[in-house]
Amino acid sequence: MALTRYEAGLAKLKEIDGAAGEAVIDSLRTIAPDLARYTIEFPFGDIYQRPGLDLASRELATVAALTALGHCAPQLKVHIHGALNVGVTPDQIVEVIIQMAVYAGFPAALNGMTAAKEVFGERGLIEA
Repeated sequence: MALTRYEAGLAKLKEIDGAAGEAVIDSLRTIAPDLARYTIEFPFGDIYQRPGLDLASRELATVAALTALGHCAPQLKVHIHGALNVGVTPDQIVEVIIQMAVYAGFPAALNGMTAAKEVFGERGLIEA
C-alpha cells in the first residue's frame, strides 16, 4: 500500500529532523493545523521525495537558502540539526554559510554563522 503525501512527508521529516521537526509541526497544530499539514505534505511529502539529490545535498541547499534569507534563524537551526543528522559535517555547513556572504551579504552570513555556532554548541561539537 502506497503512503499518502502526509505519511511519506512525516516519515521523511522524522528521518531528517527527529523530535525537533515534530516540535515545529506540533507548535502549529493549535493555531494553524492546515499550515502544519501543508508543511509536511509539500516540502517533505513531495519535494524531499524527489530523486536527483540525496538528503545531505538537500539540507545543504536549505541551509544556504535560509542563511541567504537572513531572517529565518529558528528554521535555519532546525535545518542545521537536520543536515548534521543526515551526514553533513560541521565544516561543510560553515563553508556553505561563508559562501552566502558573497551572494546574500555579510549580515546574512554572520547571522547564519551565529545559528550554526548555537547548534554546534548544543550538540557538543564546539564550546558554546
